Amino acid sequence: MGTIRKLGLGLATIAGITAGALSASAQDFKDPFREPAMESLKGKKIAYLPISIGFDLAQAWGGVVKQQAEVYGMEFTSQDPNWSTDAMAQGFTALLAEQPDVIVTQNPDIQSLARLMKQANAKGIVVVQMNMAGAVQTDAVVAPDLIGMGEKIAQKVVEKCGKGTNTSHKVSIVQGVLTGGVSFYQVQGLNKVFAENPDIQIVSSQAADWDASKARAITETVLQQHPDICAVIDVWDGQGVGTGAAIKQAGLSDKVFFITSGGGAQSMCDMLKDGTFTAAYNYDAVGMGRDAWTAIMVALQNKQGGGAIKTQIYSPYRYMTKDDVKDGTCFNPEDYARLLR
Repeated sequence: MGTIRKLGLGLATIAGITAGALSASAQDFKDPFREPAMESLKGKKIAYLPISIGFDLAQAWGGVVKQQAEVYGMEFTSQDPNWSTDAMAQGFTALLAEQPDVIVTQNPDIQSLARLMKQANAKGIVVVQMNMAGAVQTDAVVAPDLIGMGEKIAQKVVEKCGKGTNTSHKVSIVQGVLTGGVSFYQVQGLNKVFAENPDIQIVSSQAADWDASKARAITETVLQQHPDICAVIDVWDGQGVGTGAAIKQAGLSDKVFFITSGGGAQSMCDMLKDGTFTAAYNYDAVGMGRDAWTAIMVALQNKQGGGAIKTQIYSPYRYMTKDDVKDGTCFNPEDYARLLR
């Protein structure tokens, strides 16, 4: 028993010494990777230049990025071109002279900012494109796979209106700005699927230029000409509010399959709940803001300069109907707009 007792005391002593050593080691150990990461972010300047700050997508993206920039001791500035392509080009040109470390922008169309973005990368400025990709690839494009999403939307329409359905097979497409990335690429996806389904008859495909009142006027005319239409597609829910209102006003909400897409603001959930939208693809603008912030961190920590590593960051999207709407499903844009003030 004495030997066992001595052995127990010995083991206890060793355990105490080991625990003490581990405790001291834990106190001395520091994360060797945190400080370089923090230093790569601290004091850097982010310039935000969307098409406009006055709508839900831009508010969510900018609000998230600004909030995180402030956490890490970075400077955040923003401009509001208020839907003017000329104002955007002028604002971007001014930023080239100011030389921020990062520009987060949203192309009004495929070509207008392409040369300027290329110049920014040549100056070592990191450029993150949101939702509307331009003709030049930069450090990151943060957007849903718009062609793939267009294909998914078209497949839903084929299910409702295609071969074997007791419908007119007639479909109307309400585009945005024809050369705007959200419209241009989404329509490519739509056309690919519809070309494979010749029973679908496209009776109208017109541009509403992101204007809800114009979308409503286009759809009112289409419904008058084709009261038996089976489905209507609008490429963005912001203008789709007008398209859906026209369908509802005509008393056709129960007969016309209306599908759109957007960033999941509260208006999307409201329109699904009240039947203005039949269905929508939600690509989560708040999540896109986080994706943009991640792209910024990666680019700055790599320290290789703007344009060194070019990435397509495809944001997840999901199909929704009114059955998917719950409290908190959609975000309140005002919560993010406040962050930008």
